[in-house]
Amino acid sequence: MANYNKVILMGNLTRDPELSYLPSQTPVAEFGLAINRVWTGQDGQKQESTCFVDCRAFGKQAETLNKYMSKGSPIFVEGRLDLDTWTAQDGSKRSKHRVTVERFQFLGSGGQNSGGGGGGYARGGGNQGGGSEPDTIDDIPF
Repeated sequence: MANYNKVILMGNLTRDPELSYLPSQTPVAEFGLAINRVWTGQDGQKQESTCFVDCRAFGKQAETLNKYMSKGSPIFVEGRLDLDTWTAQDGSKRSKHRVTVERFQFLGSGGQNSGGGGGGYARGGGNQGGGSEPDTIDDIPF
């Protein structure tokens, strides 16, 4: 049986990215996305809801997100859905779905992001086929 795990989201950061490092010194950026949905109900009234999603990026992507993005910044994200599990302090088992970012695209300059829009960044190389990872931030096509 075939499997496919792909998530595509466009929204705004709910908080500044939080950059940390794994024991291997790999950068990790965690951030939240708010994705708004607007529709007209059967009664003709405008309806609105917001979905909040936690995301995680690794490597140069994490450093780029941390450098250029802030709360309110719009972003387009492609990635995969992962399930994190852990044991809470009270001994109970906990779990949470999170999107692991594989590609992202900066969008317009909405929110507090005054750096402008356009461009994007996709981690490449390896056995994923296609593209190579930029050596410096200057190599990213904005």
